[in-house]
Amino acid sequence: MFLAAALVAVGAASLVVGPGDLSDEALRDAFLRLRAARLLGAVVAGGALAAGGAIVQGVFRNPLASPSILGTTAGASFGGQAVLLLHGSLAGAGALGGVAPEMVLPIGCLLGAFVSLGVLLAFVRRGADLLTLLLTGFALTSLFLAFGSFLTAIAQERYELGRAVVSFTLGGLGGVGWAHVRLALPLVVGGAVAAVLWARPLDLLLSGEDEAQSLGVDVRATRTWAIVWVGVLTAAAVALGGNIAFVGLVVPHALRPFVGVAHRPLVLASLLGGAAFLAACDLLARALPTTVEAPLGVITGLVGAPVFLWLLMRDRREAA
Repeated sequence: MFLAAALVAVGAASLVVGPGDLSDEALRDAFLRLRAARLLGAVVAGGALAAGGAIVQGVFRNPLASPSILGTTAGASFGGQAVLLLHGSLAGAGALGGVAPEMVLPIGCLLGAFVSLGVLLAFVRRGADLLTLLLTGFALTSLFLAFGSFLTAIAQERYELGRAVVSFTLGGLGGVGWAHVRLALPLVVGGAVAAVLWARPLDLLLSGEDEAQSLGVDVRATRTWAIVWVGVLTAAAVALGGNIAFVGLVVPHALRPFVGVAHRPLVLASLLGGAAFLAACDLLARALPTTVEAPLGVITGLVGAPVFLWLLMRDRREAA
């Protein structure tokens, strides 16, 4: 109830705060539609990242894990950067195939995330353990970040293109429209519903692989599908807002002392908490008195890092 009330309060403030004057009757509806789309994009992306964080922390039995350790976040970012570079030549050659220009970036993010997810699942099917999955995710993240940096350097040859690539890398919801929300929403709803329905096997997996298997859990299938859901949720979030850090790490970790470790209440609470957290960060990015809007990824880092350090200190005091 507290998280729902916080989300409603942040949502109401988000419709009021922003560039443009709502007293102008001719433009009021347009401003409200743009702000509502941006707010819903923040809600969907924040809920997806937090729910993905809750799942991946349970799979790896580590409350300090985040969805980015699987490599899908870096893969989605690389896919977005790649389509930004290819968009000019594809559009000039008429190869977009009827795809709206504003949908090219999110579709590229989804493709990049699913490529990374496919590589990771190939190792899962070979029976890789948790350590191997972590190392594979780390290697994929490093690889895609290196490719992304290479594309960013190439993009600097053209000012506007370089600016667009850097802006996407820093994260932001300024370009989110209703079409982007309609693309990402089914992925987030599907991933969250699947996580809730498979909550009991994920709960049993917390006791260890051997114990869960003795209780009838198909460990490999549960781990595989959990990774798929995290990849889908992460892909949808990156397609909406680009690189947004700390949401999937801080929100589930902060909520676990209040709602417990069971996945069903934790995933549901993380959906609300992540939505409220990212919407509040986006509101702060618009409210800062700067000539240009602060990147959302920077705001989440500035807010999330101190909160995360405080959570670590609190856990250490409780353990002592």
